[in-house]
Amino acid sequence: MHRLLQLLNSNRGAGHRLVRAADGESATLYVYDAIGEAYGVDPQAFVRDLQGVAAGTIHLRINSPGGDVFGARAMKTALEQHPARVVAHVDGLAASAASFLMLAADEIAIASGAFVMIHEPWSLALGTAEDLRGSADLLDKVGLAIAADYVRRTGKPQDEVLALMKAETWFEAEEAIAAGLADRKAEAPAIGNAFDLAAYRNPPAALAHRPPDTFAAAAAEHGRYAARLALYERAA
Repeated sequence: MHRLLQLLNSNRGAGHRLVRAADGESATLYVYDAIGEAYGVDPQAFVRDLQGVAAGTIHLRINSPGGDVFGARAMKTALEQHPARVVAHVDGLAASAASFLMLAADEIAIASGAFVMIHEPWSLALGTAEDLRGSADLLDKVGLAIAADYVRRTGKPQDEVLALMKAETWFEAEEAIAAGLADRKAEAPAIGNAFDLAAYRNPPAALAHRPPDTFAAAAAEHGRYAARLALYERAA
């Protein structure tokens, strides 16, 4: 099975959550799943929810193995166009398309023990040799577009960023901050890994085994998440 399908199918889950603070001053969007309409976080539903947020601050909480890069692009664009200040929190994992999504934030905080991963884009292709060459050309363009966003965020030269993507580079919290992919450490420790990362070439040993974590279990692990989840369920 192709690695992209493996990643999405093995991490199929419940999607995202929107929690509005009782005072109306902030809202929290949880991206705690793979990104893709059929697999977890539906980009269209995410954008619709975002359009209904009138708060001055949006907290984007991320624990995601990645997914559909074009879906992530649509989500990122919607966040960038929203008038609110966006603060991204890498609670556990921001890999692949999720590491690209977090760049929409004005500020990025990463939990101790959390990881960010960047890599070259993947795709599925079927057809003639000419079709496959066209798919490869498209992947090159997508990769350069993603690299440009990492370059703007980090200030690193394009060649260095492309090399990091090619190597499938995993950054722990301190490394992400040093690389310019995050601004500061978060106060809370990272939540446990909830994803099957076998599709990737070299995930860190700390993330190699997938425990039976769910969104609810992660929320129960941290009191503030549990409180926000309760607010969401009362509003549903």
